[in-house]
Amino acid sequence: MSSQHLRRMRQRAGLLAGTLAALLLAGLMVTGSAQAAAGCRVAYTAPSQWQGGFTADVQVTNLGEAINGWTLAWTFPAGQRVTQAWNSTVTASGNQVTAKNLSYNAAIATNGTVSFGFNGSWTGSNPAPTSFTLNGVACTGAVTTPTPTGTTAPPSPTPTLSPSPTLSPSPTLSPSPTVSPSPSPGGDPMATVAAMQPGWNLGNTLDAIPNETAWGNPLTTQALLRQVRSQGYHSIRIPVTWTDHTGPAPTYTIDPVWLARVRQVVDWSLAEGFYVMINLHHDSWQWINAYPGDRTTVLNRYTALWTQIAGTFRDHSAKLVFENINEPQFTGTSDDAQGDEVLRELHLAFVRLIRQSGGGNATRLLVLPTLHTSGEQARMDALNTTLSQLRDPHIAATIHFYGYWPFSVNIAGGTRYDSNVEQDLVGTFERARASFVARGIPVIIGEWALLSYDYTRPGIIERGELLKFFEAVGYNARIRNLTTMLWDAGSFLHRNTLQWRDQGIYDLMTANLTTRSATASSDQVYLPRSGTITSKSLTLNLNGASFQGLRQGSTNLVSGTDYTVSGSTLTLTGSALTRLAGNRAAGVNATIEARFSQGVPWQISILSYDPPTQSAASGTTSSFAIPTQFRGDQLATMEAKYADGSGAGPANWTSYKEFWTHFQPDYSANTILLKPEFFAEVNDGQVTLTFHFWSGTQKTYRITKSGSTVTGSPA
Repeated sequence: MSSQHLRRMRQRAGLLAGTLAALLLAGLMVTGSAQAAAGCRVAYTAPSQWQGGFTADVQVTNLGEAINGWTLAWTFPAGQRVTQAWNSTVTASGNQVTAKNLSYNAAIATNGTVSFGFNGSWTGSNPAPTSFTLNGVACTGAVTTPTPTGTTAPPSPTPTLSPSPTLSPSPTLSPSPTVSPSPSPGGDPMATVAAMQPGWNLGNTLDAIPNETAWGNPLTTQALLRQVRSQGYHSIRIPVTWTDHTGPAPTYTIDPVWLARVRQVVDWSLAEGFYVMINLHHDSWQWINAYPGDRTTVLNRYTALWTQIAGTFRDHSAKLVFENINEPQFTGTSDDAQGDEVLRELHLAFVRLIRQSGGGNATRLLVLPTLHTSGEQARMDALNTTLSQLRDPHIAATIHFYGYWPFSVNIAGGTRYDSNVEQDLVGTFERARASFVARGIPVIIGEWALLSYDYTRPGIIERGELLKFFEAVGYNARIRNLTTMLWDAGSFLHRNTLQWRDQGIYDLMTANLTTRSATASSDQVYLPRSGTITSKSLTLNLNGASFQGLRQGSTNLVSGTDYTVSGSTLTLTGSALTRLAGNRAAGVNATIEARFSQGVPWQISILSYDPPTQSAASGTTSSFAIPTQFRGDQLATMEAKYADGSGAGPANWTSYKEFWTHFQPDYSANTILLKPEFFAEVNDGQVTLTFHFWSGTQKTYRITKSGSTVTGSPA
């Protein structure tokens, strides 16, 4: 991962929470031979909609004789536009839209179905299209035979709206036909990548700039690698940045001490039984990105480095894998389509160079990323074009996945694992499956986590919401045969103690390799510090499990007395909560576990709190802290608005600011800090802040900025 990657992810902001779905059933007539019966059915769905944007799914079922090659056309009724498509090529002229098949989904058998999807934009309203044509023939909604001359075809039926389908947390995937590469001495790449599951990244280490310990991690040891292997990881990605360890042109000779160190860590890893992946890492934005404007210099350097790396590891085990570039990105390109073409040139040069180096490299597994290692359909389609040109049986594709951006960094109110996060996850993984795995090309999610999950910045992602995300990643990758490699720069495994910083996260990830774990609507129950305590309910997300009971330590809570379960609703009684709250000191009073028939237990914290209080403050744009007595509560997010209701500060498309980057709670100092990055984009005058706490409490605070001076007080 790189700072450039993080900035690019932030540029994709602007999606607001909200869900709207409508199912439109309309018949399509399919062209065929003069005597062929034709007809089909379309299900047009908008499973997700937000202010100004939406996601659509389109399923076409062929009811007539088989066709090979299709073009679906429709007219948007309210000026909508397609911004990104997958499983088809979509073009538009004004409101007129056409979607054409790709090479792998051109044929539709009788009663067969083909599907594609797209993201779109809208203003005003977003009604579904009401008519379609297929291969130039108007939709009729029925199987038809050619109409004799002089007769009138039956009218098209009126489309009907049905309730939107429920987003299922447990989709069942139908087997997909695969195009398997021919057998070769290097083995089956699908089997190799499957054997690499799960994987772990030695992040911020050999990729750190300028040396191995520069970013805070200790020197890599055999003990560290042995511990990671003992925890069930089968592969290790070793990112390597070479920029500061190479000599000048024209030879670009790698520092022999550095190359020996890389080889030592690789050899240790192989000795522990890992599959190992090495690459050019931050070189991607340090100098490879200049390729469009200086092809000769960059290609010479790129070729020189990979020639030396290939020679060094020429005869190493086939369990060593080469990834040519981390998160490729380019300056000077007009758009991503041009970036795809530039990347294709480097992919072709890389594969040709490695194969010609001989030895084990002739059949070594090579891993090629999409542009930006993006999960967008267009980027996957571009990589597929490259793979078709290469016709190399020992290739895997790689993308990275850090989740739905507002949730991943806690901005725009993205505090919870909701349908937006789920749809982004499922959509990305399904595109990877359909684009690559279904065609016999293995996929490695070379990095995954959440962008702002960092032990040095606690509280950005609430733990229970993070667990739900991690559970969903594990499950959705497993059912689609995607290999995942956790990005760990020290936030998961403490490299000095060789212990997991949060054992519960590791336990859940491990369980997810074979089964699902149940979760709940929250892992927190907030209770008032005074007055009568009443019952509280949580919704269980069973994920195929059955509820078995509650436990505090080694003591089982009593069903009917301490809690009840009705369907998926778990209710803790007032008497049980009163007992668990004890003396009702501010903060966590007790922790209980919900236990299930499979997976790991779900921990629930019982907290006592009083509503937080705040007081007046003064300071500057470089140092401003709001005195805040948290009183057992915890901060979830902050809104900032001008008097007209528009968003104040950075990312003004939303009123909800980015946790930690723009504001930060300091529980030990009883303050909430407003960062200089926030004030850098705040106009002079009054701004209303609304602080949202996890208990549900909201506090309003007004600040006034005048130049570099800031004052504030509770509203």
